[in-house]
Amino acid sequence: MDHAPKFLAIVEDAKTRIRETTVEDVKQSLAAKEDFVLVDTREESEWAAGHASGSIHLGKGVIERDVEKTIPDASKKIVLYCGGGFRSALAADTLQKMGYRNVYSLAGGWRAWKAANMPIEK
Repeated sequence: MDHAPKFLAIVEDAKTRIRETTVEDVKQSLAAKEDFVLVDTREESEWAAGHASGSIHLGKGVIERDVEKTIPDASKKIVLYCGGGFRSALAADTLQKMGYRNVYSLAGGWRAWKAANMPIEK
């Protein structure tokens, strides 16, 4: 996808403050039955077309509004993903500003998830 330079600049800035994780890391966390929340931050139409098994949907447009009632524990591990890891990086930065302390953005996002043949739901 061809992203605008200013968008890429704010994503790169956010990435200086957040932690990223990989599909392999998430796969290991799932295998270890680690307690975390996998959050799809894509648009509703993207979610409806397919999403990571076991994930919940909190679109980037509403995550700040809804996260506290959906995930009230600010210490809970949260792994965010979007299409390619950009919107989730921005959301991770925002959640950290809201006091969430264990937030990760999935590098490569949905595309990396599908490429690794991870389980999906429709």
